[in-house]
Amino acid sequence: MSAPVVTRFAPSPTGLLHLGNARTALFNWLYARRHGGRFLLRIEDTDAARSTDASCSALLEDLQWLGFDWDAGPGRDDERGPYFQSARASIYRDAYARLEAAGHAYPCWCSAEELELQRRLQLAAGRPPRYAGTCARLGPDERARRAEAGEPATLRFQVTADRAVEFDDLVRGPQQFAAADLGDFVIRRADGSASFLFCNAVDDAAMGVTHVFRGEDHVANTPRQLLVLAALGLPAPRYGHLPLLVGADGAPLSKRHGSASVADVRAEGFLPEAVLNLLGRLGHTYAAEGWLDAGARIAGFDADSLGRAPAHFDPGQLRHWQKEAVHRASADALVPWVRHRVPAGEEARFLAAVRANLVLPTDAAEWAHVVYGELPCAGGEAREAIARGGPEFFDVALAAHAEVADYAALVSALKARTGRKGRELFQPLRAALTHRLDGPELAALLDLMPRATVRARLESARRIAA
Repeated sequence: MSAPVVTRFAPSPTGLLHLGNARTALFNWLYARRHGGRFLLRIEDTDAARSTDASCSALLEDLQWLGFDWDAGPGRDDERGPYFQSARASIYRDAYARLEAAGHAYPCWCSAEELELQRRLQLAAGRPPRYAGTCARLGPDERARRAEAGEPATLRFQVTADRAVEFDDLVRGPQQFAAADLGDFVIRRADGSASFLFCNAVDDAAMGVTHVFRGEDHVANTPRQLLVLAALGLPAPRYGHLPLLVGADGAPLSKRHGSASVADVRAEGFLPEAVLNLLGRLGHTYAAEGWLDAGARIAGFDADSLGRAPAHFDPGQLRHWQKEAVHRASADALVPWVRHRVPAGEEARFLAAVRANLVLPTDAAEWAHVVYGELPCAGGEAREAIARGGPEFFDVALAAHAEVADYAALVSALKARTGRKGRELFQPLRAALTHRLDGPELAALLDLMPRATVRARLESARRIAA
């Protein structure tokens, strides 16, 4: 029987959660849920200079907003924790000692200047830059002397050059790397902190992770991590490297392409279901083209449907899925968009009237002002439509409004007294009441508008048409 699937998302709390990282979290979460497995959240906070509590709190809040429940992680510790790397230093120290004792790692005292000179000489000779192995050739006496002197040293993993590192990528297929091209790499920094590729791999093994989906920018890390795990006798997960998320210009997604972080799209008012319907299709193909609820997203997720080409983020597509999400959202979910903008108790009726014309909270605010606010004098096409109506039309509209209580009766009276119908009737009436030529059903809007507001706007239209 195969081992149960365990995936993870392992962000660093050094800034806002980027949409590309959110997609990575989504694919790992979907794969775990699709296979009845576990999804872990691990906070990789070994970069003490850049990691902050504020970033961590924002990260957790964004993940919860997107609906990613984790089976183990912050707030849900278990026997494989802790799930903050800053609290796992003793685990890394033990692994370092084992590697040194077995001859797989050695201290390196080369300075940054020496390493930069090596790099330049190798590039000038047309060779790929890699560590020259200087400190690997130091004798035990010299190593002891330097250690006793307290000289700062990194710890490097010693790579056996005459071999190949192979693995079957879940996205890219069979991969092969010549170990000779890797060079001896740093697994512990001079300040004693663990390098990313080391603690990331050790923690995956310690936490029982079986499958890892991550960005293709990590491909170069994978052969090094496989070597470390093999030297420690630890199991390696299966890796799948996802294509980059890019804008329409093919450049990596950034602010110039619109909202680039989950915090950005949240602040604009996008709903989580809209974001998930888009992200689930960026680099992955669902059989169904339409709206997917949470169950359908899980059931339809298939690692074989992950693509290799860069995934293009289109803000227009996000707006498309947002409109779909708004259409399906409960009134309670949208009430915050209009609270304090419409009379208390009128939120549900207002939303029912304008929902088809909403994408973002700014749209709700705009229509709330149309219904309840004081509009400036009509201009542009709306003014032209009012002028075409003529003063007599608005004289009749004002008289009818004083006599009837609802929209249907008002329209009926206008038809009977002016002989107008269709565009000739409805366009000047809509322009007068909303200063627009399109929008939600006018009947619903008129039912919401205070009668004094309706009368004032008809009187204003009468003056414009005169």
